[in-house]
Amino acid sequence: MDEVSTTSGGVRGRVTSRDGTPIAYERYGDGPPLVLVSGALGTAAGERALGGFLAGRFSVVAYDRRGRGGSGDTGPYAVEREIEDLAAVVGEAGPGAALHGMGTGGVLALAAVAAGLSTGPVSLYEPPYAAEVAERGRQVSALLGQGRPAAALDLFLADSTVPAELRPGVAELAHTLAYDVAVLGDGSVPERLLAQVHARVLVVDGGASPVSARQAARALTEALPRARHRTLTGQTQEVAPHLLAPVLAEFLADEREPAEAA
Repeated sequence: MDEVSTTSGGVRGRVTSRDGTPIAYERYGDGPPLVLVSGALGTAAGERALGGFLAGRFSVVAYDRRGRGGSGDTGPYAVEREIEDLAAVVGEAGPGAALHGMGTGGVLALAAVAAGLSTGPVSLYEPPYAAEVAERGRQVSALLGQGRPAAALDLFLADSTVPAELRPGVAELAHTLAYDVAVLGDGSVPERLLAQVHARVLVVDGGASPVSARQAARALTEALPRARHRTLTGQTQEVAPHLLAPVLAEFLADEREPAEAA
């Protein structure tokens, strides 16, 4: 796949998913491959800060999930197509690529690994397994189905810490909220599915996040065969990249089993 250099020192490129959808990505840094999977309303551009802190130790690949940024949006949508998108990106990143997923991006990463995608270790930040999150998602999907993307976006961001001045910039991505709703499902921790995840997993949450988010992180850790849990003091859903990056780098470089970790 042809890649084009950027002014930031990285490269941009596209890879073709199984159904023919072009998936855009950015690559920067040097070292073992690491793929960043964005959460709801996220894009490759939104991962640059975290990627920048990791680029000194990893070859970081961040991509636009389908329907976002430079990627296509072949219909009809299915979670299986997103798993195929991620598989194509991992194939482009390199053998044994590690994964890091933010929010529903973490849910997608776990679904892909459970479906048989071969990767290295997997890290996650606050996958939103919670009944109330899923219920709000259903309401968001209903508004989208009524042709009311602005109202759907307002509802989704009702309790968000995203500054008001930044919200217009994600309006064009509102239709993809339905995709994240589908990825999350009913909001419960899918224990039978997660039993198929045999990669090492790190589940991270923020110490200042809602109790429900922290409970979900612990429940997820317990459901995974090879997982450990870490809380970042004072952090919320909008985690500071410079605090998250060293935690991820330490985990990805550590070959010990989770039960043996300090």
